[in-house]
Amino acid sequence: MRDMRSNPTCVAVSASRAVGEASAARNAARDIDLEDTCFVLAFVPGGWDGALVAQTLDELLGGLPVFGCSTAGQITMQGYETDALLLMAFPKAHFRCASVLLDPLKPLSAPMIATKAQSHAQKFQHTAGWHRLGLIFADGLSKQEDILISTLETVLADLPIFGGSAGDGLRFETTYVLHKGQAYQNAAVLLLLETDLPFQGIGFDHFLPTGSKFIITDADPEERKVFEINGAPAAQEYARLVGCRVDQLSPLVFAENPMLIEYKNNHYVRAISDADETGALSFMAAIDDGLIMTLGQGQEIIRTLENGLDIRDDKGRSPDFILGFDCVLRKLEIEQKQLGRAVSDVLETARVFGFNTYGEQHCGVHMNQTLVGVAFFEPDQRNMC
Repeated sequence: MRDMRSNPTCVAVSASRAVGEASAARNAARDIDLEDTCFVLAFVPGGWDGALVAQTLDELLGGLPVFGCSTAGQITMQGYETDALLLMAFPKAHFRCASVLLDPLKPLSAPMIATKAQSHAQKFQHTAGWHRLGLIFADGLSKQEDILISTLETVLADLPIFGGSAGDGLRFETTYVLHKGQAYQNAAVLLLLETDLPFQGIGFDHFLPTGSKFIITDADPEERKVFEINGAPAAQEYARLVGCRVDQLSPLVFAENPMLIEYKNNHYVRAISDADETGALSFMAAIDDGLIMTLGQGQEIIRTLENGLDIRDDKGRSPDFILGFDCVLRKLEIEQKQLGRAVSDVLETARVFGFNTYGEQHCGVHMNQTLVGVAFFEPDQRNMC
């Protein structure tokens, strides 16, 4: 069995920590084989000039299709990073790709999304014996991912779709997606992929419901804001439920004490991003009046990570690589608990590459504080990679 810490065989990965967008793009692009590559995914540090990154990569890679987004952190060959430009080059030998720019997201037109997605899927010629999947990268500040992924799940029912929302650290200021040499805000990129590599979807968190239930009694679904919980001011009631003062609420408190909803016998996190001066709570996924929720209780995060990434194919083989979308609030909790190096070791060993998100998409649901991804395995004839 191949050393788990070795480089993947069926994708090329390059990262640059150079200062400045242009320098980082030049350094990372040097390792990309233009002749053999079908497309590139680029995961960009938050706060960087997306237009400059997109244009520079387009020029350096000779127009090779580049897709991706701004991020709240990157998962590289060294695990968690914050200021690395990560490129993943997917080879022509194992991948085909068609892309759809969904613009604008807000106001979102579900019929437009459905029509575009269906049209491109129908035009994407099927290769006999190859497998299909979809990847979605959406502006994390659009607040439209819930409707977006549910629409795609409905119209592309036979296509498993995985993705993440673009971020920019914990600033919540500017997020964007990359599509063929340009950066777009208030937009999403849908990639339709075909591959001869077997794959498995993954999705897990580290929370269990406590059984302490409460109800959302006043909310603005469009803005994902909650004004009242159990008839009381939202921040005040949430602070009471978790056992702290309102002035002690912080991103770490929110990360360690998420709110859960139950859907199809599963519990999903509805993460809080902040509490404003009026006492309202802002959420990172869909919220509405009348929702019955419960507090989540965290489990041991490294153990749940190791278990979630312990994947095998039908021959007992580990993945060649995992494309991962990991919520920024997980990273925040991990770093606050000084577990960053230990978690990075787990990610490195499992060959996970990707980014920290403002939300994750899987099974038609937009969720928070999860690690969602796709595990790709070598084809049956190993010498094909």
